[in-house]
Amino acid sequence: MIDGVISTAGAAIAVGICPNCRDFLIAGHRSVEPGHAALLSYLNLAPLIDLDMRLGEGTGAVLALPVLDAAIATMNEMATFADLSL
Repeated sequence: MIDGVISTAGAAIAVGICPNCRDFLIAGHRSVEPGHAALLSYLNLAPLIDLDMRLGEGTGAVLALPVLDAAIATMNEMATFADLSL
């Protein structure tokens, strides 16, 4: 999970070295820093949350983790219509 300008810049460098790693990146949030939006656009990533934060310290990733956990739980545990015999 990338979070903020510094980690997103690092992710952009990593993608430049190994383009396949792009498939493993998750943008936790969009910082209000202009460079962050440009980097996310370059990486073609949509952030999980966008709360106009500029806090740093990985705050956006910490807030995005429950969203990611909920999405994974939904994918793995939610019944389908076939499961319910409807």
